[in-house]
Amino acid sequence: MPSQKSQKIDLNNEYPCPCRRRGSLVPITLTDAFGCNRCQQIFVVEETGYVIEQLSTSYPYKKAYRWTGNRWSTATSSFGEYYLPIAVGMVFVLLVVWLPIALRAPKGLTFVLVLLAVLIAVLPSLWLWLAHRR
Repeated sequence: MPSQKSQKIDLNNEYPCPCRRRGSLVPITLTDAFGCNRCQQIFVVEETGYVIEQLSTSYPYKKAYRWTGNRWSTATSSFGEYYLPIAVGMVFVLLVVWLPIALRAPKGLTFVLVLLAVLIAVLPSLWLWLAHRR
């Protein structure tokens, strides 16, 4: 089984593109960067030499990759990986804690508390949708 340990990126080698399987990263002369010959993306090598970072103006978060010797792996864990557990946790807390309290409240306040609980439950799904839309 190949090693998952990061290897230093050689600025003179060609690598497969992390975005597309068919493209390849070609070194850009006189820079510490690579350009894909297929998707036209530019990747800059960070100072340590172990990570490349995708330069993109359309995506607000920069994607970074590490070379493991045979493939690219994501260099940083993003907050996006935790959206689903956070959303499920918030809905669980609302159903188990908040909703019983809201149903025992005085009649005038019950509607407001239930409406607030529903809005808070919808908020994580809105975050998830906004984070993963294209």
